[in-house]
Amino acid sequence: MFGSYKVKLEGELLEKIQKCVEAGSYESVDQFVIRVLERELDKVLPPDQGNAASKELVKKRLQGLGYIE
Repeated sequence: MFGSYKVKLEGELLEKIQKCVEAGSYESVDQFVIRVLERELDKVLPPDQGNAASKELVKKRLQGLGYIE
C-alpha cells in the first residue's frame, strides 16, 4: 500500500514548478508536488476519508444551503 513512486516532470510544467520553488514558497520541487497533491486530495476525498479541513468545508456548504445551523 505504501511505497515510493517517481513521477517524471518535464518541459514547461517543470519550469513553472521550479519558478515557484525559486520564488521561495517551497524548499524543493518534491515539497511543491507533495503539497499540491495533498491539497487536491483534500478536495476530492469523501469527508470520512479526508481531513478536518475537508470536513469543515462540507459543514460550511451544508450551512450555506440551510441544512444545518
